[in-house]
Amino acid sequence: MRFTEVDVFAGSPLGGNPLAVVHDADDLPEETMAAFARWTNLSETTFLLRPTTPAADYRVRIFTTGGELPFAGHPTLGSAHAWLEAGGVPASGDVVVQECGAGLVTVRRGERLAFEAPPLVRSGAATAEDRDRAAAALAIPPGAVRGAAWVDNGPGWLGLLLDTPESVLAARPDPVLFAGLKVGLVAAYPPEDARERGVDVEVRAFYADDRDLMEDPVTGSLNAGLGQWLIGAGVLPDRYVAAQGTALRRSGRVHVTSDHGRVWVAGDTTTRIAGTVDLRAPGAGHAAVPDSGRPTR
Repeated sequence: MRFTEVDVFAGSPLGGNPLAVVHDADDLPEETMAAFARWTNLSETTFLLRPTTPAADYRVRIFTTGGELPFAGHPTLGSAHAWLEAGGVPASGDVVVQECGAGLVTVRRGERLAFEAPPLVRSGAATAEDRDRAAAALAIPPGAVRGAAWVDNGPGWLGLLLDTPESVLAARPDPVLFAGLKVGLVAAYPPEDARERGVDVEVRAFYADDRDLMEDPVTGSLNAGLGQWLIGAGVLPDRYVAAQGTALRRSGRVHVTSDHGRVWVAGDTTTRIAGTVDLRAPGAGHAAVPDSGRPTR
């Protein structure tokens, strides 16, 4: 089967979030999809399928190492990139329509691919209890939190607005206290620092599954939700660039814009690996390899 690995939201080569994409995956069992996602050990792996509605150009299923997601941002841009590169022709010119678990998502072509932020399934101010629990789980002093809101477009994000980018970068998650949370942090740089760095805000994303506590390198869904919250509240301008992945030595760059109330999330996408992947059952179509009896490494 055709396989692509895409560097998404990269501010420099190998600086973004990698995405594994399997093409023409209609005949793959769900169990194989989930197993391959665990095997790649990337934050997400996607599978391209025929759409179930004429309004969509293709359908995508998005898997983490722990299960399936209805929507995610860097898999949306990376999947659209891979589909187009493989010869996909959108029905509506420069607009690609992706079908996923969250419904239809529009992706614009231009200098960079950009997806329209889907509606939030949970929004509004977080309770003091939720805010304080998230801050404690990340060792953030209570006085550093300037706001807390649900910015959930499917994955379950809780957003914390902090006082400075330094506070964002200083966060240290506690594996015990963080259980069950998905938290995004954001803070704006002062104008003079923003001009020098070429970025306006610093973002980090943390989540825990049933195995591990992880930090995501660059997160489209979180940046979409943060943009809807903070542009709508007048905290951030209608156009800004977010840096993410700094603490992981990545150079993620997420370009967020608001166009008549519609928030768009854009980023560079580059194919790093292209080829084929064999997802047949073990032994299918292969000659058996005799067991030498020697240990392997």
